[in-house]
Amino acid sequence: MSSDDLKTLQQDTFAAIQQLIAQSPSMSSLQQSPSMAAMQMQLMQGQFRTEGTADVPPALAGEQYLVFSLADRDLAVKAELVQGVERLTECTLVPNVAPWVKGVINLRGSIVSVVDLRQFLDLESLPTTPRTRLLSLQYNELVICLVVDGVSEMLPIPATAITQDNARQAAIPSWALPYMTGSCTLANRMLVILDVARLLFSEKMQNYALRSYDN
Repeated sequence: MSSDDLKTLQQDTFAAIQQLIAQSPSMSSLQQSPSMAAMQMQLMQGQFRTEGTADVPPALAGEQYLVFSLADRDLAVKAELVQGVERLTECTLVPNVAPWVKGVINLRGSIVSVVDLRQFLDLESLPTTPRTRLLSLQYNELVICLVVDGVSEMLPIPATAITQDNARQAAIPSWALPYMTGSCTLANRMLVILDVARLLFSEKMQNYALRSYDN
């Protein structure tokens, strides 16, 4: 790859990061994280070459994904579907809904439902921490805020790195399987790739009335 091509690739990736951060003022906390800061610095300084070669690693050419954590697992969603990352805020309670619907918030002028992703996936409920975030996702006209354990960074992931290999799925928790589109391993780190449409338009998510959970 020529130096001009490398420079263009670095600029495109850096611009994608800045665009995601600019979507929400509260994304400044993400921008200040060590991982994000290091990634931005490497992009500006051109440090994404592999040792001993002039080629750019394949990962740099991939589509951008936002990485977040849940139950000690790293998950990723396409950055283009992320509306913003907010600090946890007080919700307005809504009657007669499932326990995992924490309420609604005013998100930049729109009323948006807040879903505790741990509870939705029947995981153990834990107290919130300073790292807890609201991850707002949009698919078509539907926007939902998910309460997640933390948001860490944005990574480029090439389509060729994402696999649905059955052997690898054995290492993926059962709660993620219905909503994943695949997984990948980057630098010995496994990421579960979530299918946002499958999650937001799942039967469980769409049938959140309390009567569905009466027992």
